Amino acid sequence: MLFPGQYATMMTWKRVLGSFFGVCRRKSRPGVRKFDLKADSRQERISPPCPILMPKGENRGECPRSDSDMFQSLQDSLVLNNGVRIPCLGYGTWQTPEGVAKEGTLAALRAGYRLIDSASGYGTEADVGSAVRESGIPREEIFVTTKHWIDSRGYTKTIEAAETSLKTLGLDYIDLYLIHWPCVSRTAEKWKEINAGTWRGFEKLYRDGKIRAIGVSNFLPEHIKALEETAEILPSVNQIEFHPGYDQPALVQWCQNHGIVVEAWSPLGCGAVLSNPILSGLSKKYGRTEAQICLRYALQKNVIPLSKSTHADRIVSNAQIFDFDITEDDMLTIATMPPVGYSTYHPAEAPADSLFGGSLDID
Repeated sequence: MLFPGQYATMMTWKRVLGSFFGVCRRKSRPGVRKFDLKADSRQERISPPCPILMPKGENRGECPRSDSDMFQSLQDSLVLNNGVRIPCLGYGTWQTPEGVAKEGTLAALRAGYRLIDSASGYGTEADVGSAVRESGIPREEIFVTTKHWIDSRGYTKTIEAAETSLKTLGLDYIDLYLIHWPCVSRTAEKWKEINAGTWRGFEKLYRDGKIRAIGVSNFLPEHIKALEETAEILPSVNQIEFHPGYDQPALVQWCQNHGIVVEAWSPLGCGAVLSNPILSGLSKKYGRTEAQICLRYALQKNVIPLSKSTHADRIVSNAQIFDFDITEDDMLTIATMPPVGYSTYHPAEAPADSLFGGSLDID
């Protein structure tokens, strides 16, 4: 396994990602055991038509059209297309400084969150792993996600990158491992082969029991369809930008129709949507914060929001979204809001590669 310069690597990518997402930062101002792989049913090549819903431990077995009764507590979950359960609300660590990410994760775990989202590019894996180990909560009750960065594309580099993430996290396994950004045609003529090589690495890690579920982030249907041409295991999750003012309904529907659970990064639109007059009006109507309206909106769209705050009181507040429903009329009002809070990073334009350059290995 490769563990070169972990601290330096972490700090380098923290600076890199801070630069990459600086536009959002500006807009936001106004005891470990290994799981038993056999306990999880193998992903089939043909996925079910939608994720199996598991609110309060009961298998609903279908995707309801009306979602107001689906998520009623922080303990509710979805079942991925390989049988693994994923909590319905997560805590994100993007743009969180070293040390602060650990305290934020501990605060989230104390507040009841059980899904923690990290990434090698965020520089938060060490803090997340430390918080998980020190929380006193059994490892199997916490769902840890991390992501594979663009400098490690290709089969061999993918295996090495995952081993490095495991070491940095200090965990025996990762619950969900995602390709952070797809390689696309704008970057490489053989983008399909590059993504396929990376995905083969993901499949091996899954089969070896080091990852409980594998998925993608910022993938469009064309990228997922290309993976399917050679994949033996289909993605369980697609993590995308999703928030009022930019909720990508066609992409969300496509994923859900193909058995892929959608997660929302930046569910508050980098904070830019919180001053929107439509959401302010709904906040007054429901007696909730604008952030709570955004997060509840995602849940009622069958999307898992990854809320993020470094303030303990807001972490708690962001989890208090299970005792009210947004009406169908108000859901439509939010869905038809004018664009706001969009990061401007479109996957087809290869924003990460354009800024930093990615690995283009085919192996």
